[in-house]
Amino acid sequence: MNEIMQILFGLFGGMAIFIFGMNMMSECLQKAAGEKMKSILAMLTKNPAMGVLAGALTTAVLQSSSATTVMAIGFVSAGLMTLPQAISIIFGANIGTTMTAQIIAFKISDYIFLIIFIGFIVSFIAKTEKVKNIGQVIFAFGLLFLGIETMGSVMKPLADSEFFVSMIGKVADLPVFGIAAGTLMTLVVQSSSATIAVLQNFAEQAGPDGVTSILGLTGAIPILLGDNVGTTITALLACIGQAKDAKRTALAHCFFNISGCLLFVWFIRPFAMFIEWISPTGVQVEVISRQIANAHTVFNLVMTLIWTPLLPYMVKIVTGIIRDSVNVPQELSVPMYLDTKLLQQPVAALRLTVEEVIRCGRVTEELLSEISGAVWIDDTGALQPLFEKADQVRRLNEQITEYLSDLSASGSMSEDQANEAVGIMCLLSDLDRITYLCQEILDSFKDKIEKKYKYSKDAMKDLEKGLGLVMEMYSDSLWMVLDGSDNDKEKREKKLRKKKEKILDLSLSMRKAHMDRISKGKCSAKLTKPFHKILNALDRMSNSCANIAEMGFPNLILLGGIEEQRE
Repeated sequence: MNEIMQILFGLFGGMAIFIFGMNMMSECLQKAAGEKMKSILAMLTKNPAMGVLAGALTTAVLQSSSATTVMAIGFVSAGLMTLPQAISIIFGANIGTTMTAQIIAFKISDYIFLIIFIGFIVSFIAKTEKVKNIGQVIFAFGLLFLGIETMGSVMKPLADSEFFVSMIGKVADLPVFGIAAGTLMTLVVQSSSATIAVLQNFAEQAGPDGVTSILGLTGAIPILLGDNVGTTITALLACIGQAKDAKRTALAHCFFNISGCLLFVWFIRPFAMFIEWISPTGVQVEVISRQIANAHTVFNLVMTLIWTPLLPYMVKIVTGIIRDSVNVPQELSVPMYLDTKLLQQPVAALRLTVEEVIRCGRVTEELLSEISGAVWIDDTGALQPLFEKADQVRRLNEQITEYLSDLSASGSMSEDQANEAVGIMCLLSDLDRITYLCQEILDSFKDKIEKKYKYSKDAMKDLEKGLGLVMEMYSDSLWMVLDGSDNDKEKREKKLRKKKEKILDLSLSMRKAHMDRISKGKCSAKLTKPFHKILNALDRMSNSCANIAEMGFPNLILLGGIEEQRE
C-alpha cells in the first residue's frame, strides 16, 4: 500500500479512536457525575466570575466545551439564563476545555493497554450503574490515549520527508498559514480537542537532529490559535433556529476566540518564550506536548481575564449586531423550552423539560379557572376558545412526552435520571387526564346549550362551586410540586385530603339534590346523564390532583441559582 495512504488511514483511524474515546468518556462522566453537574450549574450568580467558574468546572466534568456551549445556548434560548450569565459560562468553558490537552501531555504509553483492561474489567464485573460508569470512563480514557499513540506512530515517517519538512517550515514562518490550517482542521473534525491532540503528536516528531521538534512551539502556536477559531462553528450551528439571545451567545463565543487570535498573532515569539519559561525544561520533542497544552491554557486564561471585566461591553456588541425584533405570540401547543440538541446532556434536557411541564401546568390551571366560570355561558361560540386551549394543552403534553421518550432512547441518562424522567411522565399523565376531563365537561356544556336543556339555578351554583373546589385543589397541588420543599408537607397533604373529601361529599349531595329536583319537577330527567358526567369528571379530577400532590416533582429545583436570577 502507498506509504501516504498508510499514514492517512492511520491518522484518521487514530483520530476516530480518540474522538470515540473522548465522547464515551464525556457521556459516562455525565452519568457518573449527574448530581455534581446540578451543583456546578447551581453556582451561577450575578457575579460573572462565578459564571466563568461554573463553565470551567462543567467543561472539566464533561470533557467537552462544545457540550457546555450547546447547553448554555439552550438555557439562554429557553429564558432560564440571562445573556451575561451564558457568555460568562462560555468564557469558563474555554478554560475548562484546556484540561484535555493537559491530560494528553502526560506520557503513559506503557500503561495504555493496562488502563483499557482495568476499565473493561471494572465495567464488566460491576453490579451498580455508578461503578459501571466509572469503569467505562477508565476504558474510554485508555482508548483516548490509544488513539493518540496510533496517530503519533503513523506520523513518524513524515519527519523524514523533505517536501513535508519544507511545507512545515513555511507554516512556521508565516503564522497566517498555521491559523488557516488549524481553523480548517477543526471545521472538518468538529472537535478542537482532537485537532490539538493531532498537533501535540505531530509536534513531538523529531527533525533531522533527532532532538528538535519538526514544528517547534512558534510553529505550533498559530495552528493552536486556528483551532480556537474553528471551534466557534459548533456554537454557531447550535444557535440555528434559536432565540436572539442564543445567537448572541454564539456570537460572543466567536468574538472571544477571534479577538484572542488577532491579539496573540502579533506576539507569537514572546508568547512562545514565556511558555518555554513556565514549562518543564528538557529535550524539545519530549516537552513540547506540555508546552502546547500550557500555551492553550494560558491563551484562554488571558482572554478570560481580559473579557470578564468587559462583559457588559461584550453584551452591548452582540446585542447591537443582533437586534431585538417584534415578538410574535407563540401558540400554546408549541414548546418554548425543549431543545433536541441537548438530548445528549440529560441534566440540561431534564431541566428544560421541567420548565415546559411547569408551563403546561400553569396553562391547565388557567383552563380550569375559565371553565369554572363557563357554567353560566349559553352560547357555544363562547366555549370555542376553551375547546381550543384544551386541545393545545393536550398537544403540548404529547410533545413533552415524546421529548422524554427521545431522551430515554438516546441512552445518555443514568438510572437516577431515568427514574426522574419516569416521574415527570407520571405527572404529565395526570395533567393530561385533567385536561381531557376539562374537554368532557365542555362537551357537556355544549350539549346542554345545543339541546336547549335548562339546569336549575341551584344545580348551576352547585356545579360552579364544585369546579371552583377542584380548581383550588389543583392550584394547591401544583404549588406543592413547585415549592419542592418538605416543610409542612404533612399539613399540606392533610389539607388536600380534606378538600378531596369535601369534593366527594359535595358530589354526593349534588346527585341527591338533582334527584330531589327531578321528583319535584324542578329539573328535567334528561339532564341526569350529562349532569352525572360532569360530577364524575370532578371526582376523577380530584383524584388526579391528589396524585400530583403525593407524587411531587422529582428533583425539580435542578438549577436553584438560575431560578433566583430570573426573578
